[in-house]
Amino acid sequence: MNFIRSHKFAILGLFIGAIGGYLTYYFVGCQNGTCSITSSPVNSTIYGSLMGALVLSSFKSENVKTQKK
Repeated sequence: MNFIRSHKFAILGLFIGAIGGYLTYYFVGCQNGTCSITSSPVNSTIYGSLMGALVLSSFKSENVKTQKK
């Protein structure tokens, strides 16, 4: 449970990106199959989930405690 709490933005980005990747395949796609990402729903979904996780994990707030001297 602690892992989920500490990586909640990356997990949320994973799901949002997967949905976005599949929607990109479905609505944009590639007609002749030469596009490496959008020619397959699996490739599109994996790419979208990775990009979503990377983007939203950059918003992770870290609590840094500084020591007083």
